[in-house]
Amino acid sequence: MRAGRQLANTNDLYRDCAVETPLPGAKHHTLTATADFLQQFVIAELSGQPRCGRSFFTVGLSTRVPLSDIFNGHAAIKVKSRPNLKLHWRGELREPGVAVAPPSSLTENFAVYESAFERFNYVVTEKKKIFGTDGVRGVANVEPVTAETALKLGRAAAYVFTQLNPRKTPAGARPKIVLGKDTRLSGYMLENALVAGITSLGVDVLVIGPLPTPGVAYITRSLRADAGIVLSASHNPYQDNGIKFFRHDGYKLDDQIEEKIEQLVFTGEIDSIRPTANNIGRATRIDDALGRYVEFVKASFPRGMSLEEMRVAVDVANGAAYKSTPCVLRELGADVGIAHDQPNGININDGCGSIHPEEIQRIVKMSGADIGITHDGDADRVLLCDENGDIVDGDEILAIAALDLLDAGRLEQDTLVATVMSNFGLDEALAAKGGKVVRTKVGDRYVIEEMTRQKLNLGGEQSGHVIFRDFTTTGDGIISALQILRIMHKSGQPLSKLKACLEKYPQAQRNLIVKEKRPLTELNTVMKLVSEAEKELSGKGRVLLRYSGTELKIRLLIEGRELDKIDKQADRIADAIQSAIGAD
Repeated sequence: MRAGRQLANTNDLYRDCAVETPLPGAKHHTLTATADFLQQFVIAELSGQPRCGRSFFTVGLSTRVPLSDIFNGHAAIKVKSRPNLKLHWRGELREPGVAVAPPSSLTENFAVYESAFERFNYVVTEKKKIFGTDGVRGVANVEPVTAETALKLGRAAAYVFTQLNPRKTPAGARPKIVLGKDTRLSGYMLENALVAGITSLGVDVLVIGPLPTPGVAYITRSLRADAGIVLSASHNPYQDNGIKFFRHDGYKLDDQIEEKIEQLVFTGEIDSIRPTANNIGRATRIDDALGRYVEFVKASFPRGMSLEEMRVAVDVANGAAYKSTPCVLRELGADVGIAHDQPNGININDGCGSIHPEEIQRIVKMSGADIGITHDGDADRVLLCDENGDIVDGDEILAIAALDLLDAGRLEQDTLVATVMSNFGLDEALAAKGGKVVRTKVGDRYVIEEMTRQKLNLGGEQSGHVIFRDFTTTGDGIISALQILRIMHKSGQPLSKLKACLEKYPQAQRNLIVKEKRPLTELNTVMKLVSEAEKELSGKGRVLLRYSGTELKIRLLIEGRELDKIDKQADRIADAIQSAIGAD
């Protein structure tokens, strides 16, 4: 770990530092209370010792600080208590031609002073899981979503993806990775860090700027790149950001590839790979990415069919689709009314988009639109609003699309893929027409994996991630909307009538912020209430309780025939969760 400030030279002592007995051949400084330094840290300065590749300090509590993490020979060592500790110098794996002489005495006792402040998060040097259910996500500039970790991820991803791509890079050319983002302020910081990491491994970067996540997946395939990377935290507020990866074929990574990238980040296994001179990668901006993606999306809508005389209201959430979705709809002939299309870096998802569906309801009622379309920040999902101002969720979109494909004989194996969160009414609607539903755990990546494994062409989530695999490799909000618009046009029916094909079981959902993600089996009172609720439902409903894979939240869903009954059950379980692990 690093200190908040570094010492300028061997004679520079900060005014808030107390000088203690120096190590042989060196000085070390202990910290008194100051807002500029970390709680319970010791700064050790090596005087006249050269930096070397894999040398490190070890503290009595087995804390290791690589010299590669030291600014000009200064290291900060975090300890958990105040007693005297022993500082050991050990050199190994020296750089060729560098002589490293250890101090004449190997150990020295020193005291630790505690500061009233701690301003650091953990640094990704010890092994922690940084991938969630949808890439890496968290508060921007807080680990693991920092410039430092982004640089390491860029290097690791460049190494892994160039090994994975079955297409060999032509002689004289370099591998390349597509890099896109949404409209968050922190995207600039992370974008530059990733570019630095990727190019430092001798791989080129194709920078495409703000574009929906599915657009990045498409451009990756279109440009025959080795991989695609998206900077986005989807529906989260602007303070958050994330890093998502696509393979060369536009599909998301499986767990094994993510684990390999994590391993390279933590172990430093590829630190020695340092191309020089003209072997360093280049970064190139691709100016026609938006146009390419717009044409790709339009190709999913039948030629000869037009959206003329259709009024469409759109909320693009001040996000990645602020240009692409309006452009697609207008070029297909629709009368388009756009809201929240002025991103400024800090207004993405702010009171708008698919996490605030009441906004598209308001816009549809105000404008008299035939349909409303609302995206999340990276536009890989969509919710719709019918002409009456009622929301049409992912389950209803799936039901409309699946029944249309069934009627046309185009639903592969007569099977739809959904998650455990989807309404049981979906199973009944398809069964009535000779189809079936298979379920996966929550996360569009798991839906896509199941679709790929069984060679199916339609799947999705209640949240609005819908994958039309005949057209694309991942959830795409505008392609999903176009398929429903096609069905409306073909059938001549308004959306309010089409969505009536799904008779939903009532659901009670609770999303609670928690202070920790303790194993559910340890929440005895909570699990007892869950068991009681399941018994009361008597097989005519279900209870689902799970932690979010991207946020510090727990999600509860109870489904049954009687809304009042399941609502009371949900309240009792939510109260128990709040008492056990709820955030203050």
